[in-house]
Amino acid sequence: MSSLISIVRNKFLDAIRSVNPPSRWKILVVDEHSQQLLNSVLKQFDILEENVTLIESITNNREPQPNFDAVYMLMPTSANVDRIIRDFSGGRQQYAAAHLFFIDGLAEELFQRLASSPAEPFLRGLQDLYVNFWAIEAQAFSLRAPEHFFSMYSPPRSDASARPERDRLEEDIRFVAKSIANVCVTLNEYPYIRYYVPAHHGPLGALRPHENTNTRSVARPSDNSLRWRTNLARGDQARRYESAEGDVLSRVLAFEVQAALDEYKNANPDFPKQDPQRERATLIVTERAMDVVAPLIHEFTYQAMANDLLPIEDGSKYTYKFQSSVGAYEDKTATLSDGDSVWTDVRHMHMREAIDKLMGDFNKFMTDNAGFKGEGAATLNDMKDMLASLPQYQEQREKFSLHLSMAQECMDIFERDKLTVVATVEQNCSTGLTAQGKTPKTLVEEMVPLLDSREVINSNKVRIIALYIQYREGVPDEDRRRLYQHARLTRPEMDAVNALVHLGVRINRVPADKDLKRRLRHKESSEDEYELSRYKPLLRTVIEDQVSGKLDATGFPYVKDHPQATPAASSARPTPTHTTSLRSAKPNWHRTARTGGAPAETRQRLLVFVAGGTTYSEMREAYKLSGQLGKDVFIGATDLACGFVLTDRRDRLMFFFFFFFDGGWRIGSTHTLTPRQFIDDLKVLDISGAGSRAIPNGLRELRGARPYQAFYDERYFTRDVPPPQRQQQQQQQQPQQKHRAPLLGKSSSARNAARPSPGPSFTGSTVSFDSSHTPSPTNGKEKTGKEKETEKEKRRWRILGL
Repeated sequence: MSSLISIVRNKFLDAIRSVNPPSRWKILVVDEHSQQLLNSVLKQFDILEENVTLIESITNNREPQPNFDAVYMLMPTSANVDRIIRDFSGGRQQYAAAHLFFIDGLAEELFQRLASSPAEPFLRGLQDLYVNFWAIEAQAFSLRAPEHFFSMYSPPRSDASARPERDRLEEDIRFVAKSIANVCVTLNEYPYIRYYVPAHHGPLGALRPHENTNTRSVARPSDNSLRWRTNLARGDQARRYESAEGDVLSRVLAFEVQAALDEYKNANPDFPKQDPQRERATLIVTERAMDVVAPLIHEFTYQAMANDLLPIEDGSKYTYKFQSSVGAYEDKTATLSDGDSVWTDVRHMHMREAIDKLMGDFNKFMTDNAGFKGEGAATLNDMKDMLASLPQYQEQREKFSLHLSMAQECMDIFERDKLTVVATVEQNCSTGLTAQGKTPKTLVEEMVPLLDSREVINSNKVRIIALYIQYREGVPDEDRRRLYQHARLTRPEMDAVNALVHLGVRINRVPADKDLKRRLRHKESSEDEYELSRYKPLLRTVIEDQVSGKLDATGFPYVKDHPQATPAASSARPTPTHTTSLRSAKPNWHRTARTGGAPAETRQRLLVFVAGGTTYSEMREAYKLSGQLGKDVFIGATDLACGFVLTDRRDRLMFFFFFFFDGGWRIGSTHTLTPRQFIDDLKVLDISGAGSRAIPNGLRELRGARPYQAFYDERYFTRDVPPPQRQQQQQQQQPQQKHRAPLLGKSSSARNAARPSPGPSFTGSTVSFDSSHTPSPTNGKEKTGKEKETEKEKRRWRILGL
């Protein structure tokens, strides 16, 4: 199975390796964003090994290095192009030659500016990498754009702001579409594209028809109008209304993705490189409003539960108490990543199973340890005591200690917050069935005591009320007011429930209202499952129907072309195992995947993108279905930003969620949602995110439409660092001196004559390291292999100015 991290990593390394100057050594020039992308998939040593002798920030003051070629790896912004030109203009030659690699596609206007500039004779090559996304896991990517949740779903603040807010959303949609296209190009996929069309609500947020946002948007004609009902002569008014009503988020985004891919294909006719053994992929674009239940319910799989209940920063950093070999406790921050085999083994397991596996793996580790004597650990506390006695196995001790601490804290919170009874009500509301498979008739009687209880925290009460309102498809205003009173909700918490209307949820219901017509509804699972984990996200249904060829063409139409034939249902998935009990102690999604079918390297890919955010439960379903279908699962996110939850301000989330069938699924999103973060975002959805952690000042101001490059330049804008104070003082003291006194008492030429490494740049201008990585000058003695290894181990980077 190919790793997304490996694919991006190799793309960066191939770019660096492609530059082979006569002097062998080269300099890497980066900006703030490209440096962060490099650091996300490469270790410092990896770049040093590619004959890179210095890494410099393009925004900082840099000493000329005319004896070295430079590899520029930058965002394609106007400012960066001007900086490249400035490096070779006005008699200045910053480097011997420039090899340009842009993270994203370079606009034609900027390309022409480079080609007609004084820098052109020094340019040796230009390549667009199309890797402007974060490969955060082997099967996950992210855009890290948390503000998009608010631009997509926040309603216009006033009539006058409707048009600017629509323009702002269209900018964000175009950016997301180009980022999705980056992923497709990286994967060498030109997919069929389908998109979700909601049946129970129209466009939301800034896309809602308004007289100031679209001249096509007019009042809906009377349903009794003959011109409205007649297909052959509906009239201009009806056609304009239908056009505006069709501008749902998933549709607009899907068409933008198609446009971005078509633009790339027109410029690169050989895209995608043909692989006769692999079928063409399919991309499904959906949105968060398709399933507003999944971000609210408590999940009890290890990864989802930990991110919901624990203060995990950015979905990956967790601080815990670690007991050292001398028995002292110290704070330690761990990173939850694919590099932690314990984490990857248990993250999608139910907490009960995860603890059992941790215990089993720990006991096996102790048994395999030659110095261990005695019986294995029977409880988490036994593990805790035994870990302290293994100082010689520091790395493994830390991994087990980390997950011991996380599991123990999760279970403590589970007991303290009465999550057994809370989750029972949540499951009954979300599935519409009790654990016995019957319609719940005493929901109110079960719910009100929880709302009255002071042992149940308010955030859990908000989740219960929000799920109950969705189960009832709205409640009378008076009933909702009474629920708020029972729960003693604060005004922001009431705002969070009321804001569900901006995601297409009907919260108010009058006697004349009929049941909503939905194209997707929760299906009762035929698998064994835990009573508190009965709800399955609607995305599961979408994926199953797509693979089996049953996905409704009305609810999920194609943007352009579509496959001539769909696979038979019998070949797409195995026959489900029917069970008679919903109380089974263990689900069966961990079973061994089916054998047979196409090899992993050539299996078809399915891409699913959820605008507005994905949840860990949806990610888990991707893994689950991948195992059942014999597919590889790749999980991606525009931002897995599950940040630390503050008392009065929590991380704001927004997500897009991607599935790629590599024969498997890939999930991508702007964020990965946790219930608490989702609720906190809902609190400020009405005010465009003002006060959120992601955008404390709210969404950016925009006074009208502008070129996309202007938006892109603003998004990745970085200021040039002012000249160092020392240089300014020297210039004031020696105004007539043409050249500044050389650093370290040597001229640049003298330094370069002594060693094949660049002279030092101004303080704060480089991402540098000890130059012993390059050949060092001889002084009559040849270094031994041991000395060289010692120098290599001591080499480090100083990241200055970034």
